[in-house]
Amino acid sequence: MPRFSLIVPCFKVQGFLRECLDSVLDQCFTDFELIAVDDRSPDGCGAILDEYAARDPRVRVLHLPENVGLGRARNAGLPLATGDYLFFLDSDDTLTPGALRAMADRLAEAEDPDVLVFDYARTYWWGGTRRNALADILTEAGSGTFTAARYPRILDLLMVVWNKVYRREFVARGGFTFPPGYYEDTPWTFPVLLSAGRIAALDRICLNYRQRRQGNILSTTSRKHFDIHDQYERVFAFVAERPELAVWRPYLHRKMGEHCLDILAKPDRLPPGDRAEFFRKTAAMFRAHKPEGATVDGEAALLEGTWPAYLLRRQTERAGQEAARRAVLARRAAAGRARGGWAALHARRPLDENLVVYSASSHRGMLGDPAAVYRAAREIAPQLRGVWVVRDAEAAAGLPEGVEHVVVGSRRYLEVTARAKFFVNDVNWPGALVKRPGSVHLHTHQGTPLKYLGADLLDKPGARLGFDVPQMLRRADRWDWSLVANRHSELVYERAYPCHFTSVRTGSPRNDVLVNGGPSDFRERYGIPGGDTVVLYAPTRRDYRRSGHVDRFDVAEFAADLGAGHTLVVRLHPSLATGPARGMGLAELARRGIVVDATDEPHLEDVLLAADVLVSDYSSVMVDYANLDRPIVLHADDWPAFRASRGAYVDITAEPPGHVAHSYRELAWLFASGAWRDEESARLRTAFRDRFCEFEDGGAAERVVRSLLLGETPPDPATARVPGQSAAGRDTLTSA
Repeated sequence: MPRFSLIVPCFKVQGFLRECLDSVLDQCFTDFELIAVDDRSPDGCGAILDEYAARDPRVRVLHLPENVGLGRARNAGLPLATGDYLFFLDSDDTLTPGALRAMADRLAEAEDPDVLVFDYARTYWWGGTRRNALADILTEAGSGTFTAARYPRILDLLMVVWNKVYRREFVARGGFTFPPGYYEDTPWTFPVLLSAGRIAALDRICLNYRQRRQGNILSTTSRKHFDIHDQYERVFAFVAERPELAVWRPYLHRKMGEHCLDILAKPDRLPPGDRAEFFRKTAAMFRAHKPEGATVDGEAALLEGTWPAYLLRRQTERAGQEAARRAVLARRAAAGRARGGWAALHARRPLDENLVVYSASSHRGMLGDPAAVYRAAREIAPQLRGVWVVRDAEAAAGLPEGVEHVVVGSRRYLEVTARAKFFVNDVNWPGALVKRPGSVHLHTHQGTPLKYLGADLLDKPGARLGFDVPQMLRRADRWDWSLVANRHSELVYERAYPCHFTSVRTGSPRNDVLVNGGPSDFRERYGIPGGDTVVLYAPTRRDYRRSGHVDRFDVAEFAADLGAGHTLVVRLHPSLATGPARGMGLAELARRGIVVDATDEPHLEDVLLAADVLVSDYSSVMVDYANLDRPIVLHADDWPAFRASRGAYVDITAEPPGHVAHSYRELAWLFASGAWRDEESARLRTAFRDRFCEFEDGGAAERVVRSLLLGETPPDPATARVPGQSAAGRDTLTSA
């Protein structure tokens, strides 16, 4: 008996069917059967299904003699299913890699619940990907099992059949089947979830829900939307036959009203002449199923009125929205004029020679090089007033106590940026910020440039998608000083940013703590055993994929292959932190303790200090980590594609900081054999450090403060230094 029976109805999807089938048959978990139902499709679906069945015994094909629709096609596949769990997969959607393995593991952990609900991502015809906006519902569900009564938020998820798997015995005992119609998922999903004794959640994207350019039947203008009434009648009938579910009648009553009103609110769903009929039928149904003593409020209360009253309410709302929109625009224009006047007023005042404005990572908080300079300035030059620019109240809340800040765009922001003598940032300031004569801009950059930047991206259209190079260069024209940690960076920045700045060989302030061996409580906070070898995996984003994320290998497999005594820590690129990347398995693996997810750690140096070895690909984090003089391994299985799409200043596979693995097999061997820390690894790392950590001596932040903020004669960064050696006693600063 297989673990899963996947039932895949097919109708007019020949352009997507192979991708769907391949996503199932290529899963690493193989204990399943695939039951494909040809719903008398007039295109080539039937032939494609027969082709797959002929070469893979896991595929069974059922050709229906007539077209019966999606729901009844699923029903036709049910008698053929022999698996423990049923999975109804739409034939234009796809499974993500490792999805069935993740489901199987979660089912085992939850001891075979009736229903397992998992996450999905919408994939768009133009290449975009967006995770389910309600993914937090699955996160909050936790690791146990529950009922809908105990965790009713589970019902807030999209009412579809394909984001769940169902225990076959539970389905058979409940007699659940799909009715005919176009909203057939509604009378399946509500009864199933309300009846399930044990539900489990899987916080992982297991399915890509294809959003076709032409939409689906539920997004077209048609009378077929009247089907929603029949489907809710089936839900109410199901509940009426089961007294133990009577408590759900108020919820379903409101849900039905809101669902139908949502259809009515979309102007392209119903033919104009049918809208009044749809409202009246919904209102009649709403009155008929109103529980005794129930109160109706919110949007659903519209159904207790008449169609003319509904129209008047909508017209009033639209008029109010338009008036509110105009009022907002007027307020914004007035505020803009006021802010402009406020900024102009302060721009006429003298510069404050002791005012330093800081920002990092697009105003995300006190981070990176600017944070290191700020801390050094407070110690060395307390007369300097440092003010941080943050993007919102949330970022402000993350600042240490006592740190002065302003929110970007506010009046205080305009005041301090009009008066400040010094500006310190690792990305460009907003274009609206006007540089006053006499002000000084220090640009610290973010990492060592290994891949193309700035003007060099003009020949890489894929890498600069949505990136305005001329605008970026106009902003970079405000730089006075460009901080560099090696001659390579100096040459690259002067080529990539043809602007009027001077390079200063200061070293990277953010790396002082690495050179000097600063403390880190990362291991303690994540409960990592003291004797474990911490392996940090920090991949970069890919410009040849619109989402930026590509799973290069299975991190769960890597964690298992590392074995006991090792902890695998994963840190995704910051630009992927809020996208689908973590939902592809990382969040679930972290919950289960298989890996540690350090993507949200604000201070990268804490993570680097805790790691015994770094595994990366083409991320500049390897340069920062090299300051620790600890082993580095590169996983470069897609180097030609990466280099072609983004461009690279260095062939990192020819001049690596350690051993290079061109496949996962090679990566696993390097750790199994111990070669990751052999003499050759140390030799490569030494050559790499000599080139890219040239000016790193642990005194960069002090050097920046004394030389660029105070105008003193600073100590000189040594071109050869010993990790942990004090920065004191150096010679003079060199600038180019």
